[in-house]
Amino acid sequence: MGEDIRGESIRSHQNFTDMLSNSCRYGIRAVIYLAMQPKNAGKTGIKQISKDLDLPTPFLAKILQDLVKQKILLSSKGPHGGFSLIKDPKKIKVIDIVKAIDGEEFFTSCIIHNGPCGGKRHNRKYCALHNEYDVVRHDLKQIFRKKTIFDLVQTSENSKLVAI
Repeated sequence: MGEDIRGESIRSHQNFTDMLSNSCRYGIRAVIYLAMQPKNAGKTGIKQISKDLDLPTPFLAKILQDLVKQKILLSSKGPHGGFSLIKDPKKIKVIDIVKAIDGEEFFTSCIIHNGPCGGKRHNRKYCALHNEYDVVRHDLKQIFRKKTIFDLVQTSENSKLVAI
């Protein structure tokens, strides 16, 4: 793995190598999974979700509880408890999940510096990649605003090449 002049791993610069956090990716996958469950199935337990998606249960449980707090999922405890969607998958946008887990900063963070990209508002210059990355960030935000969980379910069900 490459190192920069301070000896830090290039991999450590998460904004560059991983656009979405693991939490966000897992959250999106779990919401798609829940949307794929039969309507009469009721709630799905965390152990089943974790097993089927091959995700660590404690980490996934925290993510799903965050989505409950953000009113994307419902949860109930007990032997027949678990998680389900609050709304129709056609009304849940990918951006709702991204904002709930990674926050608005995902759409304002600089790809090179810590924090928001420069400008008068932030009292610093823009980074060297600002103009190009700003276009990518804008396009990605538009994709996330447009795509619903239903769209992603349809894509994964209609293609043997797409996995959740």
